[in-house]
Amino acid sequence: MSASSSYLVGLIGSGIGGSLSPAMHEEEARRLGLSYVYRRIDLEGLKLDTSALPDLLLAAERMGFNGLNITYPCKQSVIPLLHELSDDARALGAVNTVLLKDGRRIGHNTDWSGFARAFRRGLPDVSLEHVVQLGAGGAGAAVAHAAMTMGAREFTLFDVDAARASALADELQKRFPASTVKAGGSLPDAMAAATGLIHATPTGMAKLPGLPLPAQLLHKDLWVADVVYFPIRTALLQAAEAVGCRTLTGGGMAVYQAVDAFRLFTGLEPDAERMFMHFQSLLSR
Repeated sequence: MSASSSYLVGLIGSGIGGSLSPAMHEEEARRLGLSYVYRRIDLEGLKLDTSALPDLLLAAERMGFNGLNITYPCKQSVIPLLHELSDDARALGAVNTVLLKDGRRIGHNTDWSGFARAFRRGLPDVSLEHVVQLGAGGAGAAVAHAAMTMGAREFTLFDVDAARASALADELQKRFPASTVKAGGSLPDAMAAATGLIHATPTGMAKLPGLPLPAQLLHKDLWVADVVYFPIRTALLQAAEAVGCRTLTGGGMAVYQAVDAFRLFTGLEPDAERMFMHFQSLLSR
């Protein structure tokens, strides 16, 4: 089998035992007739933290990996270890896909395009007049960029790290001068005026259960989009549905970022709809 039809890729992150990326990539590759192995490199399981990234990238290069997906908590700390960045990754200051090619490491971000595609599919006609977002980390930077690209008019960011929220708000305001972007303030006031809520923190994941904000701040005139997909119906989405909100699970973003990453790794066009259906079947198991 020629080198171009066999691929070795991986996912670096912490607590990624439940990730469906390996199964999605490998199944689509099988359908396209490729030999494709996708390995999890779980910092938690290896008892490592982000300080191990230089060693892990070097090891992946030496073992002939074609590329890596990067997830929490490495999307920002991986950047200084790369040789070049795509325009999107540079603008976002976050990387979720690294191509390893000819001794070079090239960082990309398919989170933002994945979220935008999922949003247009699941909430095609909602108002982006006043959007509140919780979370300004790597995933937060990507989905905020997506929301602004789709036309959010007023955008308010909250994060446990106020400085991080301010820095991202300033960055977005420079990139999208026609909109109003701010950080912090009163969450109840922001939520009362909001037409939509984007949740981009790890709260609600299987290992971090709970709600990222008081349920009483949700109201029926709100749409709610979550980036967490494990579990697919988070406590936040259940609370939102209970008060009559339209909701978007993190599943679409998980699929479409994988579609875009697969294209980068292989140079081939995957069948996005087929990957979406496969993802749904994996969740129902």
